[in-house]
Amino acid sequence: MFYGLLRPALFRLDPERAHTLALRALRLRPPGPRAPVGKLATKVAGLSFPNPVGMAAGFDKDALVPDELLGLGFGFAEVGSITPLPQSGNSLPRLFRLTQDRAVINRMGFNNGGAEPAAERLRARAALAESGSRSRGGGIVGVNIGANKDSPDRIADYARMAGIMAPLASYLAVNISSPNTPGLRALQDESALVGLLDAVIAARDEHTDDGTRPPIFLKVAPDLAPADIDAIARIAMDKQLGALIVANTTLSRDGLTSPRREEAGGLSGAPLRQMALDRLRDFRKATGGALPLVGVGGIASAEDAWERICAGASLVQIYSAMVYEGPGIARRIARGLERLMERDGFDTIEAAVASE
Repeated sequence: MFYGLLRPALFRLDPERAHTLALRALRLRPPGPRAPVGKLATKVAGLSFPNPVGMAAGFDKDALVPDELLGLGFGFAEVGSITPLPQSGNSLPRLFRLTQDRAVINRMGFNNGGAEPAAERLRARAALAESGSRSRGGGIVGVNIGANKDSPDRIADYARMAGIMAPLASYLAVNISSPNTPGLRALQDESALVGLLDAVIAARDEHTDDGTRPPIFLKVAPDLAPADIDAIARIAMDKQLGALIVANTTLSRDGLTSPRREEAGGLSGAPLRQMALDRLRDFRKATGGALPLVGVGGIASAEDAWERICAGASLVQIYSAMVYEGPGIARRIARGLERLMERDGFDTIEAAVASE
């Protein structure tokens, strides 16, 4: 209710300015109680999640507020994308609300402060977890890694990021699907993807021990041909990845009505829902259920999340919906999922996965 009153004022601000203010507000707010471990608890890639609702990468690019996000009721938070060196990203303006479509277009360009400051913050929260802090440290925090735009060797960038972040992350998310770094999506091609994953796995293994190695998740685009889906699924299973994150933003503009619909960049929010759901089903078929899937794109309600779970997602992520629904969305979706589980006769999230 409070956010509904505040939203008109926020929407009069430039979207990136509003996002910066949201991060500042979270940093000033003491972290709330973490999501309880109850009937929504689920295990994916060896990790125990209190609920399957996560914050997607892009909101907390520099690992500034992972504990505050967990305190909003998210079962996990994914920070990043983080690159080896700081970079300012693309020129302003680069973030646009499409209010009529309940969507967002961004062409941020991996703007972030670089690996070392983020790693220091993650080391600090790890130390707090070891000290027994109940509100900071611990919990499932994934790190989404990327490459610098002007890097002469992007695979080397990903390997470097894997080495830095592997000791600090619950999981590593390899982001090769952003449309805002020229040429990045070419790493989804079969030969490039094999080399990339080999380098990331080797770097992770070099910097961690057997018992502490984080699983590797791969984030893919929704704009994929059937042959690409089959190849990515086969490679992901062959490399024993922890999960596929399906899917990133789209270049499609089908059905949009908002005035800013032709802005360049990746589209997220409500218009992505059906495309992301279709790609999830495609990857479920291609993997035969042998690899966990994380559903993301256009999820704004418990019903959306439940549809994605029943279609094959073990976890879901949101981001753009919080722009329109406010910071209470994670708890609302979690409460709704409990009701939907009871309605449909499931005792666990795992039992509902791919049940459609």
